[in-house]
Amino acid sequence: MAQGSTPAPGTWRRRAPIALAGLFTLSGVLHLVRPEIYAAIVPHLLPEPLAIVRLSGVAELICAGGLVTGRRWAAGASVLLLIAIFPANVQHALNVLRDPTSPAVEVTAVIARLPLQVPLIWAALQSRRA
Repeated sequence: MAQGSTPAPGTWRRRAPIALAGLFTLSGVLHLVRPEIYAAIVPHLLPEPLAIVRLSGVAELICAGGLVTGRRWAAGASVLLLIAIFPANVQHALNVLRDPTSPAVEVTAVIARLPLQVPLIWAALQSRRA
């Protein structure tokens, strides 16, 4: 590939699951090391936010391992995980939007994060092609 050129579409498809695995690994470790950071964005209807955060961290690490090693179940499990954690992203956005002291950059970030689930799901599904 020439310097400054864009990778071919097939390259994106091959790299996407690995990139998602990296994101899952980082996030999973943070969920386990600093669960209190994420507890506030667990939807308020759910019990035991810290337990849910830890469970989702373990699930992220399992999905990361499956994506990296090309396991057949990894695509489906990763998609289900991304769908399962979406309500926490919505809760996070609501928390920020309800706080009048939230900086504009944070408001923009939490709103922009919501549609980001779509390319993350796409990335998970690319592991089916491997």
